[in-house]
Amino acid sequence: MNNRKAILFSAPSGSGKTTIIREILKRFDCFEFSISATSRKAREGEQDGVDYYFLTPEVFEQRVQKGDFLEWEEVYAGTRYGTLKSEIDRIWDNGHVIIFDVDVNGGMNIKKYFGPDALALFVMPPSIEVLEMRLRNRGTESEDSIVKRLARSEAELKMADRFDVTIINDQLDRAVDETQKVINNYLLR
Repeated sequence: MNNRKAILFSAPSGSGKTTIIREILKRFDCFEFSISATSRKAREGEQDGVDYYFLTPEVFEQRVQKGDFLEWEEVYAGTRYGTLKSEIDRIWDNGHVIIFDVDVNGGMNIKKYFGPDALALFVMPPSIEVLEMRLRNRGTESEDSIVKRLARSEAELKMADRFDVTIINDQLDRAVDETQKVINNYLLR
C-alpha cells in the first residue's frame, strides 16, 4: 500500500465537498474518483456507474453478505451507501490516487482501514444556516429529507476533529486552493 494513495473527503450533506472534489479533479491528472454504491434510486440526471452504482436493496444486501464492501452504512432508514473493494482495485490498477466522497461515518471507516496512508479531509460549512440554505437551493430534497439531513449534520460537525485536516468552505475558490495545497503536501510524503 506504500505507493498506493487515497484521499477521502467527508462532510455533512450540502457542505460543498462534491463541488470541491470536482475542482480538484480538474487540477490533478493522477486522481480517479471512487464511485460509491447506493441502494437509493437515481435522482434526475444521475447515471449508474458515473454518479453511483445504483443497486436494488436486495442486491446491495447480497453484496454485503459476500464481503464485497470495504465499508457500508445505512445512512438514512432504508438507504445504504458503501465503497466496493472492486473500486479500489480498479483505480489502483489504473495507477491513480483514489478520491473518496463519503459521508462522515464512511470517512472515519475508510481512514481506519487505510490508516496514515490516507489523507482524510473534512469540509466544514461556514454555519448550519448556510448549510440549510444550500440544501434548500438544490431543489432535490423534500422538506422531511432536509430536516433529517440537518439533524444528522449537526452530529457530523462534531466529528471534524477526527479527520487529518478541516477545510472551511466559506468561499469556494479559497477552499479549493487550500485543499490543493494540503493535497500537494500529502502527495510529496
